[in-house]
Amino acid sequence: MPWPSRKRDKGAVADKKEPDAKIAKTEEETPDKEEEEKSAKPPAGSSKSGWKNWKKTKESDSGGEESKITYCHWLLKSEPESRLEKGVDVKFSIDDLKAQPNQTTFWDGVRNYQARNFLRAMKLGQQAFFYHSNCKEPGIVGIVKIVKEAYPDHTQFDQKDPHYDSSSRKENPKWSMVDVQFVRMTKRFIPLSEIKAHHLAHKADGGPLKNMMLFTRQRLSIQPLTQEEFDFVLSLEEEKPH
Repeated sequence: MPWPSRKRDKGAVADKKEPDAKIAKTEEETPDKEEEEKSAKPPAGSSKSGWKNWKKTKESDSGGEESKITYCHWLLKSEPESRLEKGVDVKFSIDDLKAQPNQTTFWDGVRNYQARNFLRAMKLGQQAFFYHSNCKEPGIVGIVKIVKEAYPDHTQFDQKDPHYDSSSRKENPKWSMVDVQFVRMTKRFIPLSEIKAHHLAHKADGGPLKNMMLFTRQRLSIQPLTQEEFDFVLSLEEEKPH
């Protein structure tokens, strides 16, 4: 059985100096200064050409009609480097996922209500980006899919687990988890700084990343993506890094 509670819930933490600890029993969140600082300076070059090319392709496919905004994909944050929390190493990289039986594991340890609700909204077969957080260079490294919809997170009842919640009851558990399976690595690492550059450009020209939750609710470890957001970010793997 995989080791407990290695996925993070305060998940927008992006630097070792500010540990990616969970927000337990509260919906209050604060801005992630470390991640903002890390991603504040976009790489050289403009994202507008990439957005225009992507937009032309999508308009060709859809006749130029704007899609209704719905969330059908996800971004899941996890820490690829060792860090002890209450004596437990919470490290869990995409390589750790690949090493699991059938390359599948449960996504446990989420202790933020909004992130939990996003977990509960996940549907079988939906895909998510696997995002390395709280490390030297955070960003997207691969794709996973949901293979089991939300069910009670057993770690909330385990007193030895760093995310034990004494207020949760088995007859009415507070916290949920899903099972995810490795799909593939992205063709290249897509760093936060590059996604940030596109986000800033799209805020100005109306591109698909203008409202991306990675920047509007950056402390959440479970984040929804629209089809347009997912498709655009995935298209970046085909481009040469800046």
